[in-house]
Amino acid sequence: MSDGVISQDEIDALLSNVPMDGLNSSGQVSGGPSVSIDTATLTKFAEDTKDPLVENLKQMTGAEVSVGSATAESANRDQFLAKLPEMVIAVTADFSNGLKGDHIYVIGTDFAQKLVGLINKEENAALDDMALSVINETLSTHTNDEITALDKTGKLPGLACNPAESINVPKAMVRIPQNQFALFSFPLTVDGQAFTLWEAVSGDAAGGIATALGGGAQAAAPAGGGALSSEDMAAMAGLAGGMPGMGGAAPMGGGMAMGGAPMGGGMAMGGMPNMGMGGMAMGGMPAMGMGGMAMGGMTGTPPNVQSLQFPNLMGNVAPGDSGNIGLIMDVNMEMTVELGRTKKPIKEILGFGEGTIIELDKLAGEPVDILVNHKPIAKGEVVVIDENFGVRITEILSPQERVSELR
Repeated sequence: MSDGVISQDEIDALLSNVPMDGLNSSGQVSGGPSVSIDTATLTKFAEDTKDPLVENLKQMTGAEVSVGSATAESANRDQFLAKLPEMVIAVTADFSNGLKGDHIYVIGTDFAQKLVGLINKEENAALDDMALSVINETLSTHTNDEITALDKTGKLPGLACNPAESINVPKAMVRIPQNQFALFSFPLTVDGQAFTLWEAVSGDAAGGIATALGGGAQAAAPAGGGALSSEDMAAMAGLAGGMPGMGGAAPMGGGMAMGGAPMGGGMAMGGMPNMGMGGMAMGGMPAMGMGGMAMGGMTGTPPNVQSLQFPNLMGNVAPGDSGNIGLIMDVNMEMTVELGRTKKPIKEILGFGEGTIIELDKLAGEPVDILVNHKPIAKGEVVVIDENFGVRITEILSPQERVSELR
């Protein structure tokens, strides 16, 4: 949680009871490999693409536009939210080919109104659907400039992004990339007013961009875990060689030499009497049984060992987990019934008038989509209740389908 407000990702994770994109069941980011982001290479890339951004804005707005030093930094969700105003326009244009990962732009609503007002030649522009389409087109040109610059490297052939989609939401509702990600900042001055355009790229995609540009990023090993490196093994071998009574390791047939004595299937410690330990021999001490444990053969099953049980990700919520969802029972969520969608160029939208027919992407009689906070959860059919429209649920999306929409 950030700023005392539960995030969309946290709501989604609680509702599905499934850790998503690094979120564990407590709503915190889980441990795992972090990515070292090459901010120097990405900053140079931002500097190289800021001039085309300014030229595009000048052409679209007809106003004087300038830009300061563009930067790229490694950031997380909380650091990004601290920079944002309370209400923002978030434009999602995730990578669809060549790279995989999140790619979003975020601007303040004052910046959005300024752009729309200049482009549409109107004062105090309302941030309605048409205004959001204008924002989509404006920022899509910058995406195209970035893709063109990366195409020239020859290392990301066919790079593409999904069509831009904008939403006007509180900053806590923005779908921000998980864990560390690359955050580009473009300080712009438009018609004498200062604004900032932020661009967030998920860590893996940012690493791919940096690598294509001649830089790179490496995955850092999780703290306290992972396999021993060759340097670690060499250091341990050197340490063992200097310990009293341990003259170093010698080749053996399934055993270990200590004090320089080779052993075949057992363990010898120089000068000690034999000790029998269910298959473990040490010199000449009397035998000592250890519950069927064999060292130098290591047979049998150690006591108190249980097989690893993996949870069923698609199962029902256990009774003990119901406390989590109880925390958000009073949270209001926006429910939408979507009849269909289509995309039109701005010039065609501006030509709409009374009587214009807009063809949608759904067939007549096809179920409509029911969304909660813009996430599909069910399908249904439209009904009329008294004088109001309603929707009768005909199908609940499967857990697999709902989880796939959360990613």
